[in-house]
Amino acid sequence: MLRRAGLVRARVLVLLALAVLVLALGVYDRIGPTGRSAIVRIPRGAGASAVGELLAQAGVVRDARAFAWLARVSGRASALPSGVFRLEGDGTIAVLEQLVSPELRPVMIRVTFVEGWRAVDQAAALRAKGFDGDGFLTLVRFPPPGLKPAYDRAVGLEGYLFPDTYDFPADASPEQLVRAMLSRFERELTGARREKLAAMGLDVHAWVTLASLVQAEAGNASEMPWIAGVFLNRLARGMPLQSDPTVAYALGKRLPELDRSAGDFDVDSPYNTYRHPGLPPGPINNPGEAALSAVLSPKRTSPRGRPYLYFFHARGKLYLNETFQGHLRDLNRYRYGR
Repeated sequence: MLRRAGLVRARVLVLLALAVLVLALGVYDRIGPTGRSAIVRIPRGAGASAVGELLAQAGVVRDARAFAWLARVSGRASALPSGVFRLEGDGTIAVLEQLVSPELRPVMIRVTFVEGWRAVDQAAALRAKGFDGDGFLTLVRFPPPGLKPAYDRAVGLEGYLFPDTYDFPADASPEQLVRAMLSRFERELTGARREKLAAMGLDVHAWVTLASLVQAEAGNASEMPWIAGVFLNRLARGMPLQSDPTVAYALGKRLPELDRSAGDFDVDSPYNTYRHPGLPPGPINNPGEAALSAVLSPKRTSPRGRPYLYFFHARGKLYLNETFQGHLRDLNRYRYGR
């Protein structure tokens, strides 16, 4: 009898062990590691169930419902973040720990904007990196009052989207992108520069507008102070600036696309500095630090102390002249070979 009872107990223990094993295997199948890593985009306001579905679709957890249940029973459902993150599929509990860790960092995307790019070029670069380039461009062209700096007298934000290398969160909105670039421009507005602008009789908008022309005209940074000097001298005398890049900007063209025979230089636009004296209404690109500095430290006179009023490029060199006669002479000699 005792032997029979012992056999029954042994069988019960075996059955219990098998049941525990089956249960453990079932739990493991639901919350065990997947061995995969993935970048997951979690939208703002997503609940535990929605986050679990996203994680399961990305392959970093085995079961969406198991993740949601663990998040709720552990009291962490309300702490789940929004954003784009790289997660390791080391098990559902481990994934949950990753998401609520204070060390969690969003995925960042690096974008470099070249000095002198227009906003349309910047939008294209953003689009190529997966951002909403169209939304960015709409905000630049039609900024709401809370986004537009007080010193910007143009319609849009062209000129103030400072060219630099940025690390943006992968889910950055167009407004976040614009604000980051405007904030970077603000760093250029030092107290010393504001004092220099006041001494020169320029406001911030005129400074940036003129710098954008210098940026577009110069072949390199060393030419910029000389070109800035010519433009400042012409402005002081009421002479039209006659800058080809402003005409191109008015037509939405690139500089090599300008065609005199097609009447491009006759277009009646406030940006046409052949037809209208003074600065155009606003910047024609987004100038860099070198162009901004050149306007503040121009080189305006020849070795004889006379103001330069003309310039042109030929044979990879910048030619400067004090008089129109000298300008024509050098054009014929160095550009046309006459």
